Amino acid sequence: MHLDVLDLRNFYYRTNLGRVAQRAIRAQVLQIWPEAKGQSVAGFGFAVPLLRPYLAEARRVIGLMPGQQGVMPWPAGMPNVSVLCEESNWPLPTGMIDRLILMHGLETSEHPSAVLEEASRVLGPGGRALFVVPNRSGLWARGDGTPFGFGRPYSLGQLESQLKHHGFQPEAHSTALYAPPSHKRFWLKTSAMAEKVGRRISGFYAGGVLMVEVSKRVHRPAGPGLTEAVRRPLKVLEGLPQPATGRSLKTNLR
Repeated sequence: MHLDVLDLRNFYYRTNLGRVAQRAIRAQVLQIWPEAKGQSVAGFGFAVPLLRPYLAEARRVIGLMPGQQGVMPWPAGMPNVSVLCEESNWPLPTGMIDRLILMHGLETSEHPSAVLEEASRVLGPGGRALFVVPNRSGLWARGDGTPFGFGRPYSLGQLESQLKHHGFQPEAHSTALYAPPSHKRFWLKTSAMAEKVGRRISGFYAGGVLMVEVSKRVHRPAGPGLTEAVRRPLKVLEGLPQPATGRSLKTNLR
């Protein structure tokens, strides 16, 4: 089930641990997508903390929040860009989005296939999506003190398999949140160093979240189609009676 939008807002914007998590994940997002100038960027679930760097230069930024979670106005002090939507019916035209981020939207959904179908639908040609989910082998998924302790945690293989099944091609993956999910001052102060050391030593096993970047696969048409038509081109007089030859005319006159 989805978390309440007020709980998510309070965690990311009103607790020190939430701010640390926001900075760590957003730093990884910016390494993958340094800029989005002139592009349409959207986030589903509660991805708005990761969208702020793109507000200045992106063509448009949209925060999609599912009805089971609730919606809040965002960003503060600026024109609102967040909208309430159904999981299986996003208010976006097909192929409109260039960059899409999902956080707290897939693992908490009761209909993940519907979410992935909508993600594929709104993503345009050449577009990319980034899925941020709790890591099954990380510390953050083992308790309910943070939003990453709710829903279904994933291993890298499980997430990539599900994405491929819905027409996505994994392009890259990374992790974040190597410091333990603790509100103690020591861990909060050393979190930046933990991120640097963790990525070098632990790979994707100890990070609290998995981040998988994907593109949308474009399938070649299957079946005979045009190839067969070219091999056997349609003749102009095909199907009409063949003209009689001289011998057949004599026979008929007799």
